[in-house]
Amino acid sequence: METIIIGTGASRFGMFVDTPARTLAAEAVAEALADAGLEGKDVGLVLVGNAVGGVVTGQEMIRSQTILSQSLLVGRPMAAVENACASSSSAFYLAHLAIQSGMHDVVVVVGAEKMTSTDRTLATKALAAATDVSLRQETAGDGGKPRPVFMEIYAANARNYMARSGATAEDFADVVAKNTRNGSLNPIAQVKVPLSREDVLNAREIVAPLTRPMCAGIGDGAAAIVLCSSGFARAKGKKGPKVRTSLLASAEIEDNHEIVSRTAAKAFEAAGISPEDVSLVELHDAAAPAEIMVPEELLLVAQGDGPSLIRSGASRIDGRLPINPSGGLTARGHPVGATGAAQIVELANQLRGRCGPRQIANPRIGLAENAGGSIFNGAAACMITLLEA
Repeated sequence: METIIIGTGASRFGMFVDTPARTLAAEAVAEALADAGLEGKDVGLVLVGNAVGGVVTGQEMIRSQTILSQSLLVGRPMAAVENACASSSSAFYLAHLAIQSGMHDVVVVVGAEKMTSTDRTLATKALAAATDVSLRQETAGDGGKPRPVFMEIYAANARNYMARSGATAEDFADVVAKNTRNGSLNPIAQVKVPLSREDVLNAREIVAPLTRPMCAGIGDGAAAIVLCSSGFARAKGKKGPKVRTSLLASAEIEDNHEIVSRTAAKAFEAAGISPEDVSLVELHDAAAPAEIMVPEELLLVAQGDGPSLIRSGASRIDGRLPINPSGGLTARGHPVGATGAAQIVELANQLRGRCGPRQIANPRIGLAENAGGSIFNGAAACMITLLEA
C-alpha cells in the first residue's frame, strides 16, 4: 500500500498581527479539501504541527482544536505535534504511518503558526526555547532584549564552513537573490521583491557574516496536505504524488551536525533511489548559508562543492538541481510550525505541474529537508521526505 497526496492548500505567509492562526488554518484546510474533492467528514485523522503557540499566544493543551476551530475539520479526531521547526513535517511523518498501518484511509496534516504579536520580543523568546534551556547561557542581550540565539548558531556554522570550503558572503547573498526571485513568483511568499547581491550585502548585519535578508524573518501562515491510501485513491479516482519515504530522526549525543547526512542516507536507502535521482529540493534555509551547506549533508554534492551550486546556476529553477523554488524560508517565509508542511505542499505542486512561472521542467523526485531545534552541537530533529510524481 502506498500513501498518496491528493490535496494541498496554503494561506499567504506574512506578518498579520491582527489575523489569528485559526483564520489562516481554515483557509489552508478549505483549499486542500477542495483540491482533494473531499469533505471534512471523509477525514479519519487530523494532525496539526505548531511550535511556538504556547509562548506567543499563550495557548497550550488544546492547540489542534483551537487552531482548527473555524475550519471544515471541526469535530474530526485530531492532535497537535510539536517538534520545533520540524513540527508539521513530523505530523506528516505520523500521518504517513497512520495510513501505512491501515488504520486510516484519509489523513490531513495542517501546519499553522502565529509568530507576530504586539509584543515583538515573544517570537525571539519562543525560538530561543528550541535549545536546551537548562544548559544555555542567559539569552538577554544589551538593554535586556532577547538575543537572536539561532542566528548566532547559524552564523558560527557559516564562518566555520567558509574557512574550510572557500564559500563567501557573496555566495550567501546570491542565494538570497535567487530565492527572492523565486519568491516573487510565488503567490503565498512573504518576501515578494527580488533583491540583488548588493542589496543583501549592504543590508544591516545581524551576526557576521549574516545580514538581515540572509535570515528568515518572523511571520504567520498555514499549510495543509490531504493524504490517502492508494486503495482509497483507486476507488475514488484520485491521483497525486506518492510518498516514497518519510523519516524522522533525533540528535544523538555529540551529534556534530551529522543528523542530516545520517537521515538522508537512510531515506535514500528506504526509498530505493539515489541522490542523483532527485529532481528538486526544498531545504531548511533558516539562514541563507544552509542552502550551500545542506546539499552536502544531503549527499547531493561532494563535500566542499556546495558553493558550486549557486555559482554555476545549478540551483536555479532552470538549473540541473533546483533548490527552494518556493523561495525557501528566507523568501517564502518561516512561520515555524507551518514550514515543513509548506515545503511538502511545494514539492507536491511541482510534481503535479501546478507552479506556473516557477515550475520545474519534468520533475520526478522531490526531496524536503526540515530541521528543528538545537542540541548536542547540531539540530535536535530532522525530517527527510521523498515524493515521486
